[in-house]
Amino acid sequence: MRIALINGSPKRKNSASEILLNDLKTFITYDYSEFVFNTSTISDDFIKELNSFDALVFFFPLYVDGIPSHLLSCLCQLEDIGIANKSIRVYGVANNGFYEGIQNDVALEILENWSNKMGLMWGMGIGFGGGESLVTMQNIPSGEGPKKPLSMAFKELATIIGTKSSAENNYIQIQMPRNTYKSSAEMLWKNLIRENDGKIKDFERKL
Repeated sequence: MRIALINGSPKRKNSASEILLNDLKTFITYDYSEFVFNTSTISDDFIKELNSFDALVFFFPLYVDGIPSHLLSCLCQLEDIGIANKSIRVYGVANNGFYEGIQNDVALEILENWSNKMGLMWGMGIGFGGGESLVTMQNIPSGEGPKKPLSMAFKELATIIGTKSSAENNYIQIQMPRNTYKSSAEMLWKNLIRENDGKIKDFERKL
């Protein structure tokens, strides 16, 4: 059993996708390789190994209700290359800054449609709401506090991948009240504005 864990975030560091990937690894007991897709082209190393995998697991952020354009470009590149091993299963873990995990349903459907077009088998997807909060929770162990729903979902996903099976998509969110998450997100944005020499009133500025 060999799988490819693919970080599809355009960020070079401190991305929720990277954190999610690392959390899933704690539940994996089989062989895996990690890859980073943060540009619009795929590395030669990945292409060489592609057909040796039993599963591809994509981790990516939600961009305008869909897949980030650079990752979509990589998927199109794979269409041009072709995948000979049709027994590969495809899994997706999408995260978004909204509170609700269901906001990721269209993006996961796009990945599933791509999987079907490639003649591969769709495994399942996880849509995680509140992804932005993970960057501030990196010291919280998997399975504890606000990350508990995520760990439960990843335990199930690791089992499904390991048994080469499929399941219905699972939509979850960070374990905290919606209002608490909203307040924390607003505080984060305000801090980012100040760090970049902006002003809070810039939110109301008309362009």
